[in-house]
Amino acid sequence: MIKPLALTLGEPAGIGPDITLSAWLQRTERGLPAFYVIGDAAFLRRRARHLGLDVPMQVVQPHEAASAFAHALPVVSTAETVGSAPGAPDDSSAPAAIASIRRAVADVQDGRAAAVVTNPIAKSVLYRAGFRHPGHTEFLAELATPNHARPLRPIMMLWSQTLAVIPVTIHLSLRDAIAHLSTELIEETCQIAAADLRTRFGIAQPRLALAGLNPHAGEDGALGNEERALIAPAITMLRASGLDVRGPMPADTMFHAAARKTYDCAVCMYHDQALIPIKTLAFEDAVNVTLGLPFTRTSVDHGTALDLAADESRAGTADAGSLVAAVDLAIELSRSPDPRRPRVAAARGRTEGPS
Repeated sequence: MIKPLALTLGEPAGIGPDITLSAWLQRTERGLPAFYVIGDAAFLRRRARHLGLDVPMQVVQPHEAASAFAHALPVVSTAETVGSAPGAPDDSSAPAAIASIRRAVADVQDGRAAAVVTNPIAKSVLYRAGFRHPGHTEFLAELATPNHARPLRPIMMLWSQTLAVIPVTIHLSLRDAIAHLSTELIEETCQIAAADLRTRFGIAQPRLALAGLNPHAGEDGALGNEERALIAPAITMLRASGLDVRGPMPADTMFHAAARKTYDCAVCMYHDQALIPIKTLAFEDAVNVTLGLPFTRTSVDHGTALDLAADESRAGTADAGSLVAAVDLAIELSRSPDPRRPRVAAARGRTEGPS
């Protein structure tokens, strides 16, 4: 039997608890695998009452989650109690969110969970509490790195059946992202991406399309030289290593339907260049996947929506679609390769099975 998924609480004042409750209610309809949420059961019961949802809960240990899942939402408790109201983070928010992430990673590393699925966090709330990481991705990489080992290099990919994208630079201002961009960073990002697309997604020969940084991919140097100086050399090295890589491509023409059929993943130079197209095309069902970790981690592709959580007139209306997709993808990526059936690659039109 496959192990349950460890689901983090996220920002307690946001919609993470709401969509968690909603996802559990859809467990039969959507055929969801067993998961448990890590957090304060009393808080989750209060949130369910606030939303008018009939969600029985059972405090469990991870090994008990699968048997409880059919009749109750399994909850693995931490020492952190939560007092925040919907839309109003308080002093309990950050410790609860961080403890939930730490426990989820520990559970998957120790073999109690199949994968980590994360609800959205409010970085500004964490920063005020002394959190020193740019975001979820970097924190997970630190937790996954053994003592005194070389730090892991995590890659953020947004995946959907319509489009998959990777930003080379992530949580940086646009000015800092351009300064941080380098041939080495582009090449390393693509190598990690290709490795995980092969081993986790079952795409034997991943096709990567690299976006240019400047308008029209620099217009042959007239609109910027980064394509010549940084991106083209990376493509040369990647091709020499045997990867199927094309570009640099103009970002304004590489995301239409015909163009998307020519690659498996678009590698973009900065955050919004990658996330705007996928959130436009697949906002309800895109999944955030962290590549380069020794375990599977998926997440919703949206934020905490504190304003929605606070709005009494819209209580219970948060869409759980991205979380449901994240749960589905996490369990698929966690399965052992089986040559008798295709893996995730088939969902995006590829016919090959696992490599």
